[in-house]
Order: sequence, then structure tokens, then C-alpha cells
Amino acid sequence: MATTTTVQPTAGIGLNLPRSAGRVTFAGALRSEFTKIRSVRSTYWTLIAMFVVVVGFGALASWGRATHGGAAGPFWDPTRQSLAGLYIGQLIIGVLGVLVISSEYGTGMIRTTLMTNPHRGVMIAAKGVVFTVVALAASLVTAFTSFFLGQALMSSHHISTTIGSPDVLRAVIGGALFLTACGVIGFGLGLLLRHTAAGIGAMVGLLFVVTILVNFLPTSWQNDIDKWIPALAGAQVWMVAQQPPGSTPMFAAWPSFAVLCGWAALAVVSAVILFRRRDA
Repeated sequence: MATTTTVQPTAGIGLNLPRSAGRVTFAGALRSEFTKIRSVRSTYWTLIAMFVVVVGFGALASWGRATHGGAAGPFWDPTRQSLAGLYIGQLIIGVLGVLVISSEYGTGMIRTTLMTNPHRGVMIAAKGVVFTVVALAASLVTAFTSFFLGQALMSSHHISTTIGSPDVLRAVIGGALFLTACGVIGFGLGLLLRHTAAGIGAMVGLLFVVTILVNFLPTSWQNDIDKWIPALAGAQVWMVAQQPPGSTPMFAAWPSFAVLCGWAALAVVSAVILFRRRDA
């Protein structure tokens, strides 16, 4: 005669797993992502590298202009001179943006993350918010330090400016926002391509290579295209002086920054759509 055996579930084992996934909150996801980003050494090294390069290059450019550049002309922009390192800093913060997400794919940690927090929208939103806040805080410190050091080096030659001058504060804060937006572009490309080398390559191509290649186009084409190039458009937000006659016409500061933000939004939204559809 067949005997039916009933196995009683062991109390406390596996019974709460489905419910724990349902109790995941955005605040909890933020704490988790902040713990991850601050526990990785690459975060500190990349931010330190950005600070040193931006401040150092800005100081070098300011000192060089003060000692060898002569008198300031009508289109002289001391704010831009002290923030010249942002041209390089955009690539460094972009690398960090790629690494924040691509490193999880490279190590396979993304599977553990999604097992802990299966709500993909909550997880990626929390990761994006944490990275953006960290990038903005570091960028503000970098931009203000670069500005004040550069102006100090140029002040003895009477070619400096002050933070209270028209549009200067906007330009310095704009420099920090410029770096942050470039980092978000890197984040979006890292999530889109899921590979560190591919993400960094795409980010460098979009922010740097395209900016160079557009110079080889006919001037009439450049007048229409330059204002839509992410790095060229975004740079307008940290410039104060008007453009000299004959230069490529660009949008005003904030509309130009909106173009850069549009590129960042395109990268992130495209990546999130694919992220929610494909396997980890």
C-alpha cells in the first residue's frame, strides 16, 4: 500500500523571501547604492584625478596667461581661462560614470544586485541619483577651487575677475553642472553597452572625438552643427565673455546646456529601456 508522506516546511526558511522583495524601498536602494559607490577605490581615485587635472591645468593656463599672455583683449574671459581643465575633466568624470555600472556587469555583481532588489526601475534610479549627487558635489568643489586659484594667479597682472562679477557665479556653477552631465552621459553609455571598454570608447568618441572631427567640416556646416555637439554646446554654460566676430554662432548659456542634458537624457533613457527588457 502506498503511503503518502507530508513534509512540513521548516519555520523561517524561505518563507519571507517573496515578501522581502516587495518591501524594497527607494530610500533603502539609495543607501545600498551609496554604500557600494563609496566602498570602491576607483571612485576615490577617479574623483581625485579629476580634481588634480582640472585644478592643475586651470592653474597652469592661468599662470601662463598671466606671465606670457600680455594684456587682456575685449573678448578676454578670465573665468574660462581658470576653468580650462574642464575640457579634460569631462572625460575623467565620464569614465567614472561608465565604471559605476559597467563594473557590476564585469564582475557579475549585477546578478546579486538584482536578486537583492528585483525592482529594476528602483535599482537603476537609485544608482543614477547617487552617482549624480556624488559627481555634482565633487564637481562643485573642483570648479570653485579651479576658479579661485586661477584668479589668484592672474590677479597680480590685473587680468582676473571676481565671483561677484556679472555671470561669473553662473559660469562656475555651470562648470560643475557641465562635468556632472558628462558623467551622466558616461553612466548611460555604460548601462547601454554593459562593457567598460566599449562604454569608455563610446563616451570618448561622443565627447571628444566628435568635437575634433567637426572642425574638418566646411564652415557653413559647422555653423549649423557645432551648437548640437554635446561638449561644444555644454561648454557655453561656463563661459562669460561674448564670442568674437567670425566665430561659430552658438545658443545662449542655458539653452546650450539643455542640449548637453538632452544627450545625457537620450543615453540614459535608451539604456534604461533596454535594461528593463534584457537579461542581466
